[in-house]
Amino acid sequence: MYKMFFFSAVLATFTLALFVPSAYAAAQANVPETLAKPATDPSVLDVEALKAKINRSLGLTVVKVEKTPVPGIAMLVTNQGLYYASYNGDYFIQGKIYSLGNEVKDLAEESLAKIRLEGIEKFKDDMIVYKAENEKYVVTVFTDITCGYCRKMHAQMADYNARGITFRYLAYPRAGIKDRTGNLSQGFKDLRSVWCSDDTAKALTKAKSGSGIAYRICEAPIEAQFNFGRQIGVNGTPAIILSNGMMIPGYQPPAQLEELLKNT
Repeated sequence: MYKMFFFSAVLATFTLALFVPSAYAAAQANVPETLAKPATDPSVLDVEALKAKINRSLGLTVVKVEKTPVPGIAMLVTNQGLYYASYNGDYFIQGKIYSLGNEVKDLAEESLAKIRLEGIEKFKDDMIVYKAENEKYVVTVFTDITCGYCRKMHAQMADYNARGITFRYLAYPRAGIKDRTGNLSQGFKDLRSVWCSDDTAKALTKAKSGSGIAYRICEAPIEAQFNFGRQIGVNGTPAIILSNGMMIPGYQPPAQLEELLKNT
């Protein structure tokens, strides 16, 4: 109920914001158009200006900007997730936008699903894969070797694979890239050692079983995968991305995941 109230309040504010400029424009009908236009016209999307304003005001790095079906509102893909803003950057929305047509649609989730699939494709050669012999489904999972439920899921890999489910892992050090002292976090270094191993699948299994692995350094894409995870809404592990871009947070037992995949 709180979310719906908040969303209604945002819509009310946005509606008022649209009304006021309209009334102002009508009152200025006799003023030449070039003079009547405000410095930042709310009906015009200037991508670079919007990026700069959001960064200056909120410290967010905007990776991508797209128009939405809502007039005057743009979608922002940032280094900390997905948000919305008015074209001129005067209004910033944290939350979801729903389309109320023949059916209720979560526009944020639809956008994120597309972004997830596009991003995953960029890492297709940098994932650690446990392929099912009789592959029916493929899931992409953000993981951390110190995560209890990640370890539990991994220990059941034979069962997942037997059900035709192939696992592809992306790295997500839950403690972040750097610790409070500004040094690389232990989680980052551990995952880097796994991704830099000669046999990455064997190294990951060994690390998740609690056994030590050799310390290694290479140009592994740990930070890039972590940052991608943050952009698409990952805030914990395991986080499972399905083939349609839908994200399932948390541990899913083999039978439950198989059933979910059958109905997706």
